[in-house]
Amino acid sequence: MLLHSQVPARVDLAGGTLDIWPLYLFHPGAQTINFAINCYARCRVSVRRDKVIEMISHDLRRRESFPSFQTLKKAKRLRLPLLGRLVMAFEPTTGLTIETDSEAPAGSGLGGSSALNIAICGALGRLSGKRMPATKMIELACNVEAQVIGIPTGEQDYYSAVYGGLQAIHLTPHGVQAEKLPVDAHELSARFVLCYTGQSRASALNNWEVFKAHVDGKNGVIRHFDRIAAIAGAMRQVLLEKDWKQVATLLDQDWQARKKNYPGITTAKIERLIATARRHGALAAKACGAGGGGCVVFLVEPEAKLKVEEALRRMGARILLFHVEHRGLRVQATKFPNRYL
Repeated sequence: MLLHSQVPARVDLAGGTLDIWPLYLFHPGAQTINFAINCYARCRVSVRRDKVIEMISHDLRRRESFPSFQTLKKAKRLRLPLLGRLVMAFEPTTGLTIETDSEAPAGSGLGGSSALNIAICGALGRLSGKRMPATKMIELACNVEAQVIGIPTGEQDYYSAVYGGLQAIHLTPHGVQAEKLPVDAHELSARFVLCYTGQSRASALNNWEVFKAHVDGKNGVIRHFDRIAAIAGAMRQVLLEKDWKQVATLLDQDWQARKKNYPGITTAKIERLIATARRHGALAAKACGAGGGGCVVFLVEPEAKLKVEEALRRMGARILLFHVEHRGLRVQATKFPNRYL
């Protein structure tokens, strides 16, 4: 059997970092707003005739192989820890070759690692016959990623990866609830510009510093998170109303509040790109994910989009052309009984 899975990355608009448990429990009404884009993580799993577990990451240019699943379980160190831990979680009964690839630039802030995580879970879940509910898959993916990076991780990326589209992800004591927002995908695509700064960043480290400050009870950080939660709630409403002037105001407010939480969220280059884009017609901008590099998203009037993109290119940024992806995780299975590895 051959399995292919594909999962979209995402662009976050408001409420980031609040999605790390248990931070959102301290901010009533907490939610995160994001939309999925056609920048994909992919996984390919092929069943083998032998017992070998072979893992290949094409974007990282790494591979790792074990004579059997039992050997993998006993390994003390993995070159591909996310792949290895997920394979162990699904306990395959056959040998397999699992290959992954991600279109998101390294450290982009687009949730690429979480999208890849869901792509792997989707393919291995189909192979193993463990048809777990989406919420359980997200729980597993989140827990395994936390094990790999060694610190808590947020949840918004997984919901975008599983469901696609524009979402308000409500973070409540009763659990996380995803709400798809009925906003025209073509209009969203026409009103946003996405660029990669060329600077990779470690989102986990930025988020961890902010997380620690919140848990330590730093009043300034807590106040800023109250503000971020309120902005996200308002962002949901103005998106539904298609009030793009207010979307711009709230996007900027979210960015300003996030910068106050931790100075490493922005960089001199990000600030130069935002200033340049504003001079050429951008209405607002923010760094994606935890900031510190990676991608920046800009809200523009549709007629100014090409002008802003060209100005950013002249600054050395890489424009990521995209459209909003309304579909989330997809898994396709093919049987080839006479072509096993």
